[in-house]
Amino acid sequence: MENLSQELQRLAASVRATAGELISRDLNRGSAGNVSVRMADGFIITPTGIEHKDCTPDDMVKLGIKIGADGTAGVPNSPLNRRKPSSEWRFHRDIYVAFPAAGAIIHAHSPFATALACQQQNIPPFHYMIARFGGRDVRCAAYATFGTQALSDAMLTALKDRSACLMAHHGMVVYGRNLTHALALAVELETLCEQYWRVLQLGAPKLLTAAQMDEVIVKFAGYGQQDRGRYAGS
Repeated sequence: MENLSQELQRLAASVRATAGELISRDLNRGSAGNVSVRMADGFIITPTGIEHKDCTPDDMVKLGIKIGADGTAGVPNSPLNRRKPSSEWRFHRDIYVAFPAAGAIIHAHSPFATALACQQQNIPPFHYMIARFGGRDVRCAAYATFGTQALSDAMLTALKDRSACLMAHHGMVVYGRNLTHALALAVELETLCEQYWRVLQLGAPKLLTAAQMDEVIVKFAGYGQQDRGRYAGS
């Protein structure tokens, strides 16, 4: 990585490490899923078709926000371009454009999220932690072929006022402030999907009301933010 700037080195290594964490936490397997992080002039994303355990930071790919005449977001002369980017690069790019709060994106084929997505199920307010993703539910985006603009458009609809969605017959996607935050959200969403799957085995789920969820959404506005050393609750 001697030809990379320190910032590119750091971000490429972080993307690679996060992809590895998804494998170790059983949220992805093999080359499934993808990870990206925003930069001032574009984003860095995992490559296509390479198992994450076999990747190095040099295998990450730098893309721009602008789509060129060739239909790609490639960056000419980028030092991070020896691999082809993830086939899902388009929805990463579109999420960064649509949601300024997105600093990093994780897409996973995690077992329970994917099971629910294959049933085209939204996740309703069976648990108050659903509010962590911005609303009263987590939506499931309509099915479209992977890597297409149609899939990207469906996801943007499902992500309106949310930081996560399921993808019909596909998996999940989350975005966070940074890679650490996005990873925490991915773990939380898969946990909720497993819990909801188990609830469904017991019968029709009992749900929180809209008023109860709205109260939690307000409380989540400051969730996890410490006030200069003063304990603010868990």
